[in-house]
Amino acid sequence: MGLKQNKGGKRKAMYVLIIFITITIVMVFVIDKIVSLKTKDYIFDDVDKIPANRVGVVLGTSKKLKNGNNNYYFIYRIQAAKKLYDAGKVSFFIVSGDNSSKEYNEPQDMKDDLVLAGIPQDSIYLDYAGFRTLDSVIRTKDIFGQNTFTLISQKFHNERAVFLAQQYELNAIGYNAKDVNAYYGFKTMAREKLARVKLLLDLLVNKKPKYGGEKIELP
Repeated sequence: MGLKQNKGGKRKAMYVLIIFITITIVMVFVIDKIVSLKTKDYIFDDVDKIPANRVGVVLGTSKKLKNGNNNYYFIYRIQAAKKLYDAGKVSFFIVSGDNSSKEYNEPQDMKDDLVLAGIPQDSIYLDYAGFRTLDSVIRTKDIFGQNTFTLISQKFHNERAVFLAQQYELNAIGYNAKDVNAYYGFKTMAREKLARVKLLLDLLVNKKPKYGGEKIELP
């Protein structure tokens, strides 16, 4: 009798686990779809069709991968920013990324490469505390005083960033940098699904940027 009860208990626990995993997977995909649908009219691939904004925000990523190879997410974001500037769709850039140590400085790397691409230094402002997308978006308003701006990253990232901006009633649009191939970006896309769930949790608890700071006035 005890053996049968034990087996029945294990079977019930297995069913509960399967149901929990199924619900979790469904929620992840539902949240992912909601973010994409809510932002689809504010995301642009064509530089000729995107509205002009005075300020563009280049979202940070590392210039190099851990193995020392070039990070094409970084390269393509720089190229996208250059296209916007040349087309007269953005006049000033905020480069927002992680500068958590002297040896790791995403904003400076982005600025250096934008300058090499032909964008004037005095058109580029550095946000050293863009540790997360949430930090970058909120600090664009709180530190740099911008309520209207163009986010520059890959499409999956722009969708999340624009969705976040919408929750804070900011007028943000996204310009999509070229994406990497499916094999190269598989892990990133998998993480993105979870990042969107984390985004909603952050909104629920009213998560704040890690750092504040003095106001920086753009011309």
